[in-house]
Amino acid sequence: MDNSGPIVNKVAQSALITIDLADYYDSGERVVYDIKDNLFQGLVLREKDFRSFIKDQDWSQYKGKNVAIHCSVDAIVPTWAYMLLAVKMEPFANMVVFGGVNELENALTQRALSKLDLGNLKGAKVVIKGCGDLPISPFAYVEISRLLRPHVSSIMFGEPCSTVPVYKKPKIKV
Repeated sequence: MDNSGPIVNKVAQSALITIDLADYYDSGERVVYDIKDNLFQGLVLREKDFRSFIKDQDWSQYKGKNVAIHCSVDAIVPTWAYMLLAVKMEPFANMVVFGGVNELENALTQRALSKLDLGNLKGAKVVIKGCGDLPISPFAYVEISRLLRPHVSSIMFGEPCSTVPVYKKPKIKV
């Protein structure tokens, strides 16, 4: 066998489209606001005290941050309290969600992936990159798979040189 010819990168020549979820990762600071610090005796939220806190707080400290609002203790917290926090933080924050860090990450992922132009991927063979330096959650991989499936001919996971098949569009019998 003669190996003297040029080395051909078959992966680079293939029609595979690689999507790296790290390209959609929001690198902004994550902050968890725990409403437990606003509770009277750690049990209940008192409206007068809370409204005073809301009025006196400098909400600009949340500028550009991704904020998850939750309560880490078993307490009586009316829904409107979370709403007040969101309304005050929203003009400054990049994102505000109810829940913990996981809910925040999921919301950031959904917002980023909603900007994907799926029309460019009609019938494409797509590889979802599987390794990287950023903490990409399984939620992101499920979400990208869900979004791509109706549009692409196949979805693979990993690297173009070594993939795991995830989905292949069934051939239509005529």
